Parts: sequence; structure tokens; C-alpha cells
Amino acid sequence: MLRILGIVSLGFLLACSESQDTGDLDVSDETEPKAMTAYVDEARIANIDTVEPGSWLSYGRNYEEQRFSPLTAINRETVSGLGLAWHKDLNSYHPMQGTPLVIDGVMYFSTAFNVVYAVNPGNGQEIWSYDPEVPKAEARRKACCGANARGIAAYKGNIYTATLDGRLIALDAASGSPVWEVDTIVDPTREFTITGAPRVASGKVFIGNGGAEFGVRGYVTAYDATTGEMAWRFYTVPGNPAEPFEHPEMELAADTWKGGEWWEIGGGGTVWNSIVYDPDFNSVYLGVGNGAPWTRIIRSPGGGDNLFLASIVALDADTGRMKWYYQTTPGDNWDYTAVQDMTLADLEIDGEKRKVLMQAPKNGFFYVIDRADGKLLRAHAFAAVTWATHVDLETGRPVENPDTEYLENPSWIFPGPGGAHNWHAMSWDAGRGLMYFGSHDTPFLYAMPEEYQKTGVYKRRAKQFNLGIEFAGLLDLIEESEAAPATGVYLNAYDPVTGEKKWVVEQQRDLGWSGGVLATAGNLVFQGTATGNLYAYDSDTGDIQWEKDLYSGMVAPPISYLHEGEQYVAIMTGAGGGGLGSADWKYGSTGRLVAFKLGGNDALEIPTQIDRSVLELPPLTATADQLALGGKLFGEICQACHGPSPWSTFGGIPDLRLMNAETHALWQPIVLGGLRREAGMDTFADLLSMEDSELIHQFIISRAMMLREQMASQ
Repeated sequence: MLRILGIVSLGFLLACSESQDTGDLDVSDETEPKAMTAYVDEARIANIDTVEPGSWLSYGRNYEEQRFSPLTAINRETVSGLGLAWHKDLNSYHPMQGTPLVIDGVMYFSTAFNVVYAVNPGNGQEIWSYDPEVPKAEARRKACCGANARGIAAYKGNIYTATLDGRLIALDAASGSPVWEVDTIVDPTREFTITGAPRVASGKVFIGNGGAEFGVRGYVTAYDATTGEMAWRFYTVPGNPAEPFEHPEMELAADTWKGGEWWEIGGGGTVWNSIVYDPDFNSVYLGVGNGAPWTRIIRSPGGGDNLFLASIVALDADTGRMKWYYQTTPGDNWDYTAVQDMTLADLEIDGEKRKVLMQAPKNGFFYVIDRADGKLLRAHAFAAVTWATHVDLETGRPVENPDTEYLENPSWIFPGPGGAHNWHAMSWDAGRGLMYFGSHDTPFLYAMPEEYQKTGVYKRRAKQFNLGIEFAGLLDLIEESEAAPATGVYLNAYDPVTGEKKWVVEQQRDLGWSGGVLATAGNLVFQGTATGNLYAYDSDTGDIQWEKDLYSGMVAPPISYLHEGEQYVAIMTGAGGGGLGSADWKYGSTGRLVAFKLGGNDALEIPTQIDRSVLELPPLTATADQLALGGKLFGEICQACHGPSPWSTFGGIPDLRLMNAETHALWQPIVLGGLRREAGMDTFADLLSMEDSELIHQFIISRAMMLREQMASQ
């Protein structure tokens, strides 16, 4: 549904013309004004720091995706006066992960299920909105870890959004009307999704996809920004070797996959987050994801590096041909994606100026790579790492730790599949030479699937997770294992050249992970957390300078912008996508866009706390064996949305142990009849019999009883 509440007709208004302390910035206008709304081109993005420091033109603000704001009005001395300027409720409990854009006096952003808004950045008043009408239940079922949407792109008068169900749509920036739409999915029989933000440069829109956990094959496609016509497509892993290779790089990759039928299981290698354009080399850098399944002995039993899994791949932006690649985790065996945000910068390393790419992927090592040729320059561990001892700079390869092998026995390994750092945005302060980002010491108990251990055979299950590890019985394995290693959540000020941390803030050790980060020239670092607090830290010391309770966890990154002479800091609230924090357990996940300025006097209503008492339960009639089967079915069928347990960790989904009598009574109509499809809960009648569904119900009842006993003993 397209809903037009207003049409803007704005001339090109440079943010630098507004009253703001910009220090020594060169604010001369070197570009010709444009009449078209949101006319963003390559020159404008390249000149953002010097020409319009108050704008936020692209996902990472500039082409380098440094996410550093040069604005200084909000600083160490003034931040105590920061107050809420406005807020916009988004009427959603799903995760909010996006980065808003601020262009020519308009803020553009997208929410879960890819609803796009244009609002006044001074008060949040809606200008227009566009709903692509994503089929919620169907698309949510295919999406690992939530209905996630990380952002949009702007280019020459269009706003580009990619939908959870795999479409790429160009909207007119002035009206929100669709300009063109394409279906990016190559195989509709597989569970493809899109959760990442498109990137636009060199006249093309670049977009990847998700779905590796369900067993798909990764690729990135470039489309003409004006017409939507496909320009090129790059596959990240090989398909069936009996068929012709789509492009020469696949022949190279196929030599590194040995044995097995990975193309039937999926292969993986989805580019579900980071794509970065480099104007210095006219390159597009792809952050490539994990294998499908995760376990290499199943995916490629003959060994091999399995290119281009867990790799950074440099392509020519015009042709899509590969220039170089660097693989962070050869033969990935742990879900160590390399899709995390990449930042470009100029660094002096060993006495030489180098144009580098920096990334802190899941595997726990921080990489500095030469953008000219892909040479590894630095690789330091930034979190707890046990899967490897170090990275050999001569070979560029990690040295795996044989003591963490899990083929025969379950093994606690750092980091787990959530990563030492995930997609949550980093921020680069070039003046200090520091990268600010969150990290997590979070282990995982890896074990081979029970079925595979018994038979030596692994079969892909359609419409289900295909991880290649024991997930269905994970809770039981954890209960039977030795105590899990200690965990930690941190904010780091990190020197990528030396590998040293100037300072570290240890944050609350709850279920959630740290949100994205924004550093500013006001000597501040902003970050939202799983506790529901937005913090401003001192850039030099990590000391808290300001904080605000927003009553909902945050995983999205903040931005800063200039509007009518005032600096704002804005962020989307609503946690999920892999972890919930204390705020979400207390209040639930609340989707909002909030904006702060000096002297702001808006206020949020304190939400009602969730009643976590266990209500009256139906009788528990299942035997111990039946409960075990119900738990296994829950792990196999329900985990994509709920996580491995009935108390969802993926965000936005209620704790099933707290269901009321009405929901218990409607269990079968909901699970098999699709009673709540409009809310995003699909029918699972294609996978579950009524008897299987009831076994899952009994399993949840048993877990609710355990919770009630725990609460009674406290």
C-alpha cells in the first residue's frame, strides 16, 4: 500500500549553509545545485565531509563507511543538556536495525518488513510512507533471526529498498511512488531473503541475499540504478560442477570444494550485510557469509578452503569480475561470516601509507587489508578466541586449534555463531586512529548432529534450518555439559595498527549484544545497548558523559545530522536479530525512531513491565520420551523464529512459557491453522502432524513448569 501524506518539492539545500560549528572544515560548494529531491551522486557522497557535514547520505555516511560525524555542537562540555527532541512510534515489536538517511531537509528510513518513511528530521512529522506489502508470515518463516532490515540507499532522486521477500524497489524520493521493481531471487524453491541495505554507486544498485541457514547459494547482483535492468551477477560459491560455470571465478572456487553434494544442501556464502564501494579503485567489496551447512565435514567431506565462504571479495564495479579475495576463515566450520561492516581508510603501516580495508568479523580477529591487492597487513585477536591460536601474517591463514575439534565430542568454543562481533556498525575516528565497536565473549557448544553421528548421512530439510550441528538437542547438551565459560559484553576503542585497546567499557552481562556505534568530532562515542540505555562516552577515556533510558534494547547504530542550525543524534529502538537484553525482558521490544538535541524536552511514556509469572497451564500428559521428541521438534521446526528455546532470543516474539489460557486453547489453530498469519506466524501444517504439534506444545508446558519452579525457589 502506498500512502502519500504529502509531496515535497525541495531544492538542493546544502547543510553547510546552516549555522553550525564545523571547526576547520572546508565548506565550499564544489557541486552544481540540483532541483531534484534527494539528488545524491558519487561527487556528493565523496565531498560530504567538506561540503555538507550535517547530512547522512548513505548507509555508512560516506563511501568509506566510517560512520564518523564531524559535527561539534554536541560535545563533552554540552552533552549534559541533550534531551529528547521527538520520537516516532513504529507500532512494531520486530527488530529495528536500520540506518536513517538525512538528505536536503528530509529523513528517510525503513522498518521491519521494509516499510519506508520520509519524515521531517526536526519533528518526525511524516511526509510520505510506502509499504511494499511483504507477506509477513511467509517471509518471516524464511528469515533467520527476525524480520530484519538494515537500511536503504539514495541516488539521483530515488530511494532504494530491498525487501525481506527478495525484491529490490526504487521509489521516487519526492513522493514515495514506485519507479521500478525487480525480483532478485534466482530460485523461488529455496528460502532466500534480503535483510541488508542496498548500496548505490557507478550508476548501479548492489544487493546480496540471506538464507544460508536454510540451504541456499549466495550471490550479489548489480542493477542499473535508473532502469532496474540487471548489469551483472557474481556467485560466491560454485553450483553443480556438472553444469557450466556462470563466470570464471566459479571454476577457481570449485577446485576448493571436495566431495559431497554441496549444491544440493545449499553451499551458503550469502552476502547478507556488507557491500562497500571504493571510488579510489572503482571496486565493490563483498563480505561473504558462512557455509551451508556450517559443518565442513558434511559440506565438503574431502576438505578444501571452500571459496569464497567467509571471505572479502573485491570486484570491478562495472563488470563484476574479481580483482582479489582474502579468506578470513578457510573451510569455515563455525558460522564465522565475513559479512560484518567494512571500513575504508588511509593508514600508515610499517612506515608506508596504505589504502586499507578494516573488518572485525565473527571469528574474533581484526583484519587490516591492502585495498590495492588484498594483502593482509594486520590480524589481531580482539576478543576471546579458542578456535585458532593466531593468524600467520606470511600465509594470511589462521592456525586452527586442534583441541577445539567437535567431530567426536561436543566442544565449547570461542566465539560462538553469534560472533565476537556481528553486523553492528563500527565507527572510525581517523584523527585518533581508533575504531570504536562492540565485542562479545560468547562461547557456543558445538556438536555434530545426532542423526549424522549414527548414520554418517546428512540430508537437507526443506523449509528448515540446515546447520550441520546439533541444534535440536542443544539445550539438553548444555545441561549435560560442564559449566559454560564466562561471557562478556564490551565497547572497545581499538588501534588497528597495533592491536591494542586504548580503553574498554565492560557492559552489563545480560543476554543481549552491543548495538552499533557512532563517533563524533565532539569527542563523543554514542551507543545503544541491550539494557535499553543510550550512552555517550568520552572518546579518549570511555567515561560515561550522558545516558538516557529508552525502555527498549537497541542494536541499530546512531546517526548525527544537522537541521535548521541544530545538531541531532537519532537512533532506532527495538532489539532482536539474535539476542535480547534486560530491557526487552522487562518491557518487550518497542520499535521507535528517537531523535535528541540540546534542550530537547520530549518524553517517552514508561511502558508497563511484562508480567513474567507463569499462568495456569494445561495438564502435562507426555512421557519423558515424548517430551524429548517435542524438544527435538521445537529445535528443528521452530528455531528459525524463536531461537533454540521457548523464551525467544531473536527478538519481538513472546516468551512461549508465559502463554495465557486462551493461547494454549488455540494452539492447534495457530500452529497448523494459520490463525495468526497476519501477525507473522505462519502455518506449519506442511511440516507437522497434529500429534507432532501437540508434542511441541507439551514440551513448552514442561518448560513453563520448570520456570514456575525456579521462580518459586527464588
